[in-house]
Amino acid sequence: MQINRSDVKPAFLAVLLFTLTACQPSDSTENASPVSGKTSATAEPAEDSGYAQATEPADSWSRFVNQYIEDYFVAHPAFAVVQGRHEYDGQLPDWSAQGLSGEIVRLHQARADALDFSDEDLGAQGRYQREYLLAVIDRMLFWLEKAEWPFVNPAFYFDWMSDSLDPSPYIALNYAPLEERIKSYTRYAQNIPGAVAQIRANLRMPMARTRLQYGIDSFGGFADYFSTDVPLVFAAVEDEDLQTAFAAANTAAAAAMTELTDWLKSNLDTATQDYALGPELFRQMIYDTERVDVTLEELEAIGRADMKRNQLALGEACAEFAPGESIRSCFSRMANRKPPGGQVETARLQLEETRAFLVEQDLVTIPGIEEALVAEAPPYARSNSAYISIPGPFEKNQPSTYYISPPNPAWSAEVQQAYIPGESDLLFTSVHEVWPGHFLNFTHANRADWNFGRVFVTYAFGEGWAHYSEEMMLEAGLRGASPETRIGQLANALLRNARFLSAIGLHARGMTVEEAEKFFMEEGYQDQGTAEQQAARGTYDPAYLNYTLGKLMIRQLRDDWVDGRGKRDAWREFHDTFLSFGGPPIPLVRARMMSGQAESVFYQPE
Repeated sequence: MQINRSDVKPAFLAVLLFTLTACQPSDSTENASPVSGKTSATAEPAEDSGYAQATEPADSWSRFVNQYIEDYFVAHPAFAVVQGRHEYDGQLPDWSAQGLSGEIVRLHQARADALDFSDEDLGAQGRYQREYLLAVIDRMLFWLEKAEWPFVNPAFYFDWMSDSLDPSPYIALNYAPLEERIKSYTRYAQNIPGAVAQIRANLRMPMARTRLQYGIDSFGGFADYFSTDVPLVFAAVEDEDLQTAFAAANTAAAAAMTELTDWLKSNLDTATQDYALGPELFRQMIYDTERVDVTLEELEAIGRADMKRNQLALGEACAEFAPGESIRSCFSRMANRKPPGGQVETARLQLEETRAFLVEQDLVTIPGIEEALVAEAPPYARSNSAYISIPGPFEKNQPSTYYISPPNPAWSAEVQQAYIPGESDLLFTSVHEVWPGHFLNFTHANRADWNFGRVFVTYAFGEGWAHYSEEMMLEAGLRGASPETRIGQLANALLRNARFLSAIGLHARGMTVEEAEKFFMEEGYQDQGTAEQQAARGTYDPAYLNYTLGKLMIRQLRDDWVDGRGKRDAWREFHDTFLSFGGPPIPLVRARMMSGQAESVFYQPE
């Protein structure tokens, strides 16, 4: 599964938990609002101790799920390609208004069909699987139907959990000879003008300025990438006919992206600040996409408490690292020790270090021999600092690539230099993206017993695990948990704390983008470039609170599960068991692992 995920790059795209019941058995037939008190369904306690490895339910259910996956690939061919299903190469989805309406109807029907299976016939494992499937459907329906994302947000067309315009499978993977991949890319490029026409017809103006700028940067980045970088990838193809067809399609694709970008730019003068989902829809988002049912007041309180915890830990680390200096000065001292030899080369060395530490400390099983490459992010995917692209479960022997973004050249030299993270900060980005974060998560997910769990991973599971792994590695003693190492970890934690609270603020509390920027800098100790980037991201990726949301649920689940099982000695078993589920909403995992109800339980130390 390619996860143009993190830190997760929403452009490619690309993963908070409190003590509240998420699901009730009597409401399985309701696609209901958590605000009304109704919930979707129950993930009952396991009737066995096999967790995700339990015996499959009735054949009719298994056939239904497998058919759902196949139908989903037909409706979402770009997603299918990312999963490694190359019979869909070159195809893009029907993003016309009619096509989107048809997909909404299809998803509602699939939801109803899943609920037609009786609880008795499904058994405990089947009921859990159904809740997983329903959550995936509800996530899609939320963004398509309730939030109307295709019409108000260009980020919809770069969704790592569904379809994306990203052509990287044809560029970065060697799943077929170059002569075959140029044919696939050419078909893709031939479909770009039609897709662009649908996108332009969909996007409503005036639009929120930050979302509009995201579209300008992303679609404009594609235009540059098509024209400059892609021809170099296929330059070795000697067949003149293939090259002629490629050149014509690629030129037309670049022109279509340029035209779309120019149209978006023409709307800047009328751009708005109308980006907020509003409190009711924001809370609905958290339930529909993650099965977390809590009030925004509780959510905010948990987020502020965790930020305070990390700020206090930063003060303690700074007292050792830079005695007598202010927190800002201490943070700058860590940030000013830049990665020697550049970010990409340093990250390569960090991957060797973190993998060796995992093995030495016996923290989690590494189920294969796969390794991740490191490269600079392409120009159309630099809306965040780093992300990883991981081949899907149907790919064979293909590399994953951890991409790191250079500073925006439009920034001043001072801001560009500040944007480059300190070496200790980058260390925990490498932990997040590769060992034991996203990369390890998906090496496990791609081996899940249930095919559905290999294909569909929820945001809070993926990002929550990756963010959880940062603090877990520090707890385990990475680099002796030195003061500078702790500050590097806390730099990442405070960034995610600021996202969590900014998401609520921007979408439910009337926070402005400028106020969010200030919050990232003053409370999260982020540099100006990162603050600008992340405040803007909150307007088009309101679910980016899922990093901290998922982390806190996983941390509490770990503490509860290892209690009575050996505590620290049981970490490896906990991590292996958790990762075996694939990527469902974390409350469903909690129900299976704790033999209880599906709850949102968050880590809240005294």
